[in-house]
Amino acid sequence: MQKLSTFLIALTFVLLSGMARAGLDIQLWTTPEGARVYFVQTDALPILDVQVDFAAGSAFDPAGKASLASFTRGLLDSGAGELDEDAIANRLADVGAQMGGGVDDDRASVSLRTLSSKAERDGAVNLLVTLLQQPTFPAAVLEREKKRAVADLQQALTQPGTIASRRFTEAIYGTHPYGRLATAASIDEVSREDVVGFYKTHYTVERSSISMVGDLSRSEAEALAARISAGLPRGGADDGIPPVPMSAAADIRVPHPSAQAHIMIGMPGIKREDPDYYPLLIGNYVLGGGGFVSRLMEEVREKRGYAYSAYSYFAPQQEAGPFQIGLQTKGSQVDDALAVVAQTLKDFIADGPTEEELAAARDYTINGFGLRLDSNRKVLGYVAVIGFYQLPLDWLDQYPQRVAELTVAQVRDAFQRRVKPEHLVRVVVGGDGDTTQATAAAQ
Repeated sequence: MQKLSTFLIALTFVLLSGMARAGLDIQLWTTPEGARVYFVQTDALPILDVQVDFAAGSAFDPAGKASLASFTRGLLDSGAGELDEDAIANRLADVGAQMGGGVDDDRASVSLRTLSSKAERDGAVNLLVTLLQQPTFPAAVLEREKKRAVADLQQALTQPGTIASRRFTEAIYGTHPYGRLATAASIDEVSREDVVGFYKTHYTVERSSISMVGDLSRSEAEALAARISAGLPRGGADDGIPPVPMSAAADIRVPHPSAQAHIMIGMPGIKREDPDYYPLLIGNYVLGGGGFVSRLMEEVREKRGYAYSAYSYFAPQQEAGPFQIGLQTKGSQVDDALAVVAQTLKDFIADGPTEEELAAARDYTINGFGLRLDSNRKVLGYVAVIGFYQLPLDWLDQYPQRVAELTVAQVRDAFQRRVKPEHLVRVVVGGDGDTTQATAAAQ
């Protein structure tokens, strides 16, 4: 889009990297209706980024209607006020704006990027307000999207990676809301009345947070936030997500005619405001999050050639998000690869990282921190996380300091307390098409 010129985009890194080094001045207030507003003012670029988050993620899907949250968010820009989806797309093109967002377990988000000049900004904000406050949820569009979702799901369920991911989620979360997965039956159950009801219950001002980053004055930001919150439904505060029960160890193997077996190992991990957040995340860089410098890559790929890649990660959520180790290997090597991963994890839990490994992880995280904040869009992403999860306003400023203070003993202690074999789930899908395995089995 020409209005968001190449020249301006090229300036982003230079101008905003200075803002990242200086720290973010996040201004917070609450609208009269009760929406929390988080605002970072910067005139580095003539751009405004806005994101509105609601406690309306897939964890709030009713039992038997998994995918309702996804359809509700997806249909917001399919019709609003007197506009249909084509008219909405045309309005965005006319003002040179971009609309985005999505749904995860915890939240549904709607984002807007626009030029900050008054004409373009007003046109884009007017459209955003209409989408949030006057969605029409066209029945015909819902039926079209349900058919598309079923077709996409049926296709995805032929893939070993999708099967492994779903079985892993089911195994570590069970009947917890994080474990609800869309099926053809649950998609079919969703009606337009369900979508409207979900919107009225979950897209309320009390469950919202508004984040803004860009070329806007405080008074203009207050007026914009007021416009957004004034017309949202009123329906009470976030009813929360229940705590995640710890998983029981399980070994799940699913046949599939793929040459490569997809392996996932893990358990429920940490929450956003977990006291072990820093030692677990930075320790995991050494274990499996650091690419070619990680223990898992060294043991699984470099020394033995069992897999092209082996990784691990923690995904913090409102309640305990997953800790996951993953790799793909030949069917004939599954047991050997599992043994190597188990031993590598066992050694890391017992001893933690070396001083040199932890120093490298700290340096990588701290030295690369500015790149996480080198654009309006990236800054908005972090501000939105701080806003939705109600983290301290100086969370980004604290991050490098907290990382710098970590010790080997703290990392080792956190892993010993939080990653236990009796809770680890192992899922293996496929590998049955490996000719080496098939030949060995026949002999």
